[in-house]
Amino acid sequence: MYQIMLVDDEENILKALERIFRGQTDWEIESYSNVKDALKRAQVTNFDLFLSDYRMPEMNGVEFLSEVKNLQPNSMRLILSGHTDLEALLGAINNAEIYRFVTKPWQDYELISTIKQALAFRDVLVENRHLADQVRAQQKELDKRKQILEQYKNQHPELFSVDWATDGSIILSEDDV
Repeated sequence: MYQIMLVDDEENILKALERIFRGQTDWEIESYSNVKDALKRAQVTNFDLFLSDYRMPEMNGVEFLSEVKNLQPNSMRLILSGHTDLEALLGAINNAEIYRFVTKPWQDYELISTIKQALAFRDVLVENRHLADQVRAQQKELDKRKQILEQYKNQHPELFSVDWATDGSIILSEDDV
């Protein structure tokens, strides 16, 4: 189940978005018309995706999503705006590291598709981080075992002197048998 937060100061926009997303059974939606309430909620609950309006009275969407990025860096962040302001777009990309800038009015299918793509991309990022952590842990274990083996080799060098044949087999002498 994906947790998604919608933030827009216009209640009718939130209701329209909720209606559009109603058919997505694996999405749990929370809507906020007040940015401060949304931030408070983001401090105590993890969300997979945030969709925020750009122009809001207390704090714009870039500022909100920048705060969210600090709280939940693994979340996906999208801006919804009726204004295609280049400065806002650059701020959103650079400061809040948004995934996409969605314009109002939106096409329902395209918006749902964009959110699905963002969630799929988030899954890949989370899995990559998990795999990278796993590789680092395995490398740490290998380094530890290598160090133990080196210590053992220094303590018992006779156990590590092996005569190799050109075909890769071990050559045993009469004393070894």
